[in-house]
Amino acid sequence: MVAIYLDPALCPIVWREPTVVDTSGLLGHLLVHLVAELDEARRRRAQAVIFDLLHRLRVARLDVPAPSDDRARAVAEALVANPADDRSLSDWGRHVGASGRTLARIIERETGLGFEQWRTRIRVATALPALASGTNVTHAAHEVGYASASAFVAAFKRTVGVSPGAYFSNVHAP
Repeated sequence: MVAIYLDPALCPIVWREPTVVDTSGLLGHLLVHLVAELDEARRRRAQAVIFDLLHRLRVARLDVPAPSDDRARAVAEALVANPADDRSLSDWGRHVGASGRTLARIIERETGLGFEQWRTRIRVATALPALASGTNVTHAAHEVGYASASAFVAAFKRTVGVSPGAYFSNVHAP
């Protein structure tokens, strides 16, 4: 990892929140170049080019709302620990001391999602780091509880809006 500090007074970009950028190619080389001891003039020239090259990457956000009810939170923690756990809502209800219907109402009220949609988000969110590190889709799908890669890809696309391949199409090898 390289930490680069740029002079904010010279920066023409106004981003109000942390922003993902692609640092491959020339931009990446310039950032590494700034690590070297440079005189002020060379540093300013490199920074000016960097500011020209900075462009936001489109990133789909995947929020997985966490319930606050103890019973639903216990289910959430268990599913995050083992997203392949395919227990039904009734089974989960028995496990946490509630009926399946009660648990369904709690989850929907606190997350805004039905149980299956919520579990799918947990599974997709859990698979993202593995996919980002290069794990193939079939392996990631099985790890989070899908019987086939195609079922996982369909769920991923329903949840995120694009396939895993499209989601990671802007990710470049270092």
